[in-house]
Amino acid sequence: MGSSAAIPLRPLGLTSAQFVTRSREAGRRGAPRDEYKALFRQGIVPPGCELTDHPVTATLVEGETSKFVLRHEDGLETESVLIPMPRASGTTTTLCVSSQIGCAMGCRFCETAQMGLLRNLRADQIVHQWWAGTHRVERASGNTIKNIVFMGMGEPTDNIDEVIQAIRVLVDHDGAMVPASNISISTVGNPDGIAKIGELVRENGFHRLNLALSLNAPNDEIRSSIMPVNKAWPMARLKDALLAFPRFSQAAFCVEYVLIPGVNDADAHCDEVCAFLRDIRCSLNVIPYNPRRNSPWPAPAESDVERFIARAVANGQFTKRRGTKGRDVMAACGQLGNEKIRNRKLISDVGISTPVSLGMPPHAARDAEKQA
Repeated sequence: MGSSAAIPLRPLGLTSAQFVTRSREAGRRGAPRDEYKALFRQGIVPPGCELTDHPVTATLVEGETSKFVLRHEDGLETESVLIPMPRASGTTTTLCVSSQIGCAMGCRFCETAQMGLLRNLRADQIVHQWWAGTHRVERASGNTIKNIVFMGMGEPTDNIDEVIQAIRVLVDHDGAMVPASNISISTVGNPDGIAKIGELVRENGFHRLNLALSLNAPNDEIRSSIMPVNKAWPMARLKDALLAFPRFSQAAFCVEYVLIPGVNDADAHCDEVCAFLRDIRCSLNVIPYNPRRNSPWPAPAESDVERFIARAVANGQFTKRRGTKGRDVMAACGQLGNEKIRNRKLISDVGISTPVSLGMPPHAARDAEKQA
């Protein structure tokens, strides 16, 4: 009991059953399940529990979309985005959460990738983004968060155990009660990570969890040039992973395609993408490129976006366009990240000494951290 009590009790990283068990092990009195419900539904932190992160800014964009920052105990920051989504039945809010601080994937078009991988987030730090968005940011607007997308900073499958634990917490009926069907995980295409997500999907209560693949190229040559991880996980292997993924509903995969001028936006590229996706039940989600800082490419012309989408539809591919929101304040897709950290070897100004793993494969990044 003594050793359990010495471990910080972080309820945002625990399911209700785990919180009850840990509370009893720590000798806490009271009604832990009621405390758990009050934390998630009313924002009341249970006595003796630890919530170490807090939002330090909230930037409004066009009066609606907001990007807020959580500063962690080591001084590093995570960015999250609240996105209003107009619907026929009214506006709903989608929360874009981060799973890492920085990213090791090295995608050339992404701002976060320019930081390198600083560290993984714990499950409670991932869930804290929902808690802060719900009880500190969204409360003022009167909106509620309906959907959660793992499309913020980091690659979810590179921190898969903590991401899965966070999803278990978010779905918990005594807590946030976010339906699995309202949660999407976006990956650059780690087949092993996709398989682990598939294991979760096979469990009762998680059958309708959504998977999104960030494809962004029509062939291996182009994909490897903008996404170095493609050399380890080429497109044929990604396709096999998607075809093997368990399906419990008629919902389609989301295949994300960042349209970059002069790189992947030609008619021939569109034809190749559609041919690659022909055997996969999916929606092609075309995302007009949002330039990162010091980007070698501009945003695409609207006429080119429309041309690409029209050609995909003519190919018989169900296609949607991702709306652009938050581009002006670096809150749009692919723009999250701290510009003061990027391209440094050591993050010494925040009291830690962590190697920046810019463009490293995930295993190399972890090895560098162990040697530091």
